[in-house]
Parts: sequence; structure tokens; C-alpha cells
Amino acid sequence: MSASLDVEIHAPAVLEFQITVARQEGLEVAETLSFELDGRSIDPEEILGPHGTRIHKIDCGSGSLRVRYDAAVYGNAFAVPASGYDLSVYLRPSRYAESDKFLGFAAAEFGAVASADLPVAVSNWVRSRISYVAGSSEPIDGAVETLLSGAGVCRDFAHLVVALLRALNVPARLVAVYAPECVPMDFHAVAEFYQDGIWRAIDATRLAPRLTMVRIATGRDASDVAFLDNHGGNITLTGMSVTASADSPALLDNGDDWISIW
Repeated sequence: MSASLDVEIHAPAVLEFQITVARQEGLEVAETLSFELDGRSIDPEEILGPHGTRIHKIDCGSGSLRVRYDAAVYGNAFAVPASGYDLSVYLRPSRYAESDKFLGFAAAEFGAVASADLPVAVSNWVRSRISYVAGSSEPIDGAVETLLSGAGVCRDFAHLVVALLRALNVPARLVAVYAPECVPMDFHAVAEFYQDGIWRAIDATRLAPRLTMVRIATGRDASDVAFLDNHGGNITLTGMSVTASADSPALLDNGDDWISIW
């Protein structure tokens, strides 16, 4: 997998990137990561977040920033038990997954569905009502705007799934991933739900098979897993490309099976 970002920095800024593979026991990762401002190499500060998330932070002046990441991942990561704190946090409403605004709606729409069937039922419901349309949503749109507009991209699908599941008392969170065979190829976002002692991935877009997805960052919603955060400066993202491939094609993914992204 690889990611390439070009950023024009118009005023001094503190930037945080989340583009590297999450640290997970059981995975072997061979990787290179570089930051160059006007051709000068910059060493980032690495901050370790929850669930192996790695934030790379730089404090730099104006200029043209080039970010390059390449990685190869081998093995299978081990499942990490959910903490009591996780199960509390991922039941709460958050900035882009406003589950408290869906309580009555979710109960009316899914109240007759057995608890074990809720994640698939919610995912299929979102898939049937939301159209994948590139550029149809704004970065500040949450689950409510997605439902009202009827269109969005992967993060919008995931936010709506997460919000509805939380409203139904199912812990749920957002995961940014590299997704081989994803069309269109980009950083991808999926939802995870907690059931029977383990986190499972659900992707209402069905744009990529879940079995070959590789975790980048995990959090409440897009505010926690954004690939780039800007603090205090004026920047323009002038170029970006993402690639991901697997040695062998993934098995067909019907979207309904319970699959985990380790």
C-alpha cells in the first residue's frame, strides 16, 4: 500500500497525519515514511493513539510539503479485547455520528429486529437508501445530513451505520483502512460493531472486500481518524493518491458475513 500527499502551506502550521498502518500484534510491517518541505527532510513526532493508531505530527513553516508512505504488511493481527472504556465511549453520540438524534427513528425502524441481526439489518438499510456519489457531501456533514440528502461517500455511509447502531445500544465505531480492490481507490472508511465479545466490520458501501482491509486509525467518527488535521495554519491539499493491493484476490464478500479487521 502507498499514500502520496502534496500540501501547500501558506502560513506556519502544525499538521497531523494518520496514514500509516496501525501497530498491531501479529503483523509484520515493512514501511517507509518521509516528509519533505521544499526539499528539506522533516522528522515527525509519532504519537500513539488508541487501538494502534499512529499520528505523525510536524510543526513547520510555509512551503511545499511532500509526504510519501509505502508499506507491505504480512501476517494476521491478533484480536484485542474491548475495554470497558471502549464499550462506554463507542455507545455515546459524537460529532459526526449523532446517535442521540436517531433514538426514536431507530427504535421505530428496527425495533422488531432481533439484536443479533441488527448490524446487518442496519447496514443493508443504509445501503438501500443512500447513494454513493463522490463529492456529494461536505467535510462537516454528519449522519443526519447524510440521511436527509440520501447521498454520500464511504465516511458518510459509515457514520450513518455507526449512529443507528449506537441508537440501538450496539457499541460502534469508525475505522479508516487501506482497502485492496476498492473502487474508487482511496482511503476507505468502514464501521465496526461489538457483539459476542469481538469487534466486527461492516461496510454499507460494499466497495471492497473486508478480508484484505488493513487498519489505519480507529475512533468515534471521522474527527478521530482523519488522514490530515491542520492546527493554526493555512494550507491547500494540492495532490493525493492512494494505492492498495493484495498478493491474491480476496474471497467474495457478500457483505452479510461477520468479518473482523485485525
